[in-house]
Amino acid sequence: MRIFACLLLVLTLYPQTTLAQQDPCQHLAAVSSCQPLLPLLEQGQQQSALLKQVLAASEAYQLQILYTRIELPTTEGQLPKLHYYHYRVQPEHYFYPASTVKLPLAALALQWLNEQAVHGLTLDTTMLTDSQRPPQTAAHSDSSSETGLPSVGHYIKKILLVSDNDGSNRLYELMGQQYINEQLKAKGLTATIINHRLSVPFNDEDNRYFNPIRFVDAAGKTLLALPERQIAKSYTNPDQPKLGKAYYQRGELIAQPMDFTYKNRQSLIDFDGVVKRILMPQLFPVQQRFNISESQRQFLLRYMRMLPRQSQYPAYPELEYPDTYVKYFLKGDAQQRLPEYIHYHNKNGQAYGHVIDGAYIEDTKHGIAFFLTAILYTNANQILNDDTYETDSIGQPFLRELGSLLYQQELVRLQQASD
Repeated sequence: MRIFACLLLVLTLYPQTTLAQQDPCQHLAAVSSCQPLLPLLEQGQQQSALLKQVLAASEAYQLQILYTRIELPTTEGQLPKLHYYHYRVQPEHYFYPASTVKLPLAALALQWLNEQAVHGLTLDTTMLTDSQRPPQTAAHSDSSSETGLPSVGHYIKKILLVSDNDGSNRLYELMGQQYINEQLKAKGLTATIINHRLSVPFNDEDNRYFNPIRFVDAAGKTLLALPERQIAKSYTNPDQPKLGKAYYQRGELIAQPMDFTYKNRQSLIDFDGVVKRILMPQLFPVQQRFNISESQRQFLLRYMRMLPRQSQYPAYPELEYPDTYVKYFLKGDAQQRLPEYIHYHNKNGQAYGHVIDGAYIEDTKHGIAFFLTAILYTNANQILNDDTYETDSIGQPFLRELGSLLYQQELVRLQQASD
């Protein structure tokens, strides 16, 4: 990532405004430009019927896009220029963030470890999770790790490689809602709420109890023991968002919109900001960065970029986990492999018809680098939990068309600049 050393920009503080007052460009660093993305998208409509279809019904698809084009310096000593483009970015509009919340959880877990200041406590230290009450579950082993034991680092690997839910839940149980949400707020991520485990049947009260956890060294000595913790405050969505016209619950169709008051939240601006805080922390004031070491940041970067087939512990068969399994913006070759010169750091999400990706993509062969973050909603019948979403037919294919379009435009731009 050659451009990291060149970037010395300082991000301005997030404005103290309500969500409805936020402007898609207000949160950005001092940059060369910030402008609508639509003109660039319109250039691709003739090449892709799917792009044209989604753009024509962008409101129905609840489409939002943030694109940051990085113009690399042509002479030594120059700073790169950052060009921001936005399309229908609406911080006040609720969408379910799905697995994208796992990225701030991973970064905060490393920060939490540092704050304990316990000798020998690292991301590789064995982490044993106990169960105090139903529906909590214990975790004393992990057959996918090299040691056969769980750890913060191994949970993060699984989160970033294949978007593992259990790993995310264990980090949630480690830190608890109060720490997570107060830290996010302190870092300027004021449109993010994380208030529940993923894909397990916990209600709001259950999600405010956090399992007992022990960290032990190689000899079995306890380095740190946390009792079960509980908070009285419920971190809920104050606007009480509702989605769809009906939903299934335990096999029964409920003929009313689904209530997301007690569900996670993350605006596209915040998600884009989390990716940038990890990839380019120098864009942000110190108080808005994750308080992690450079070696910890490199650990996150390694597994944000790593493809499932490249991992040994945990190991993932390529047939089941192709390169594009959690990387939605590029198409890959016929075998769905991405070129070695494409460095794709990201976190994706997909649930309730929402399809999301936030990425930093660098082409080391051609000297191209950009950030791209996007969300669209693919639920034509407006019924949730019926497993009838257009994520595979529209959601993921659209994001691949979008990323490929912007990448190809960068190739053309570089070619024209060299002519």
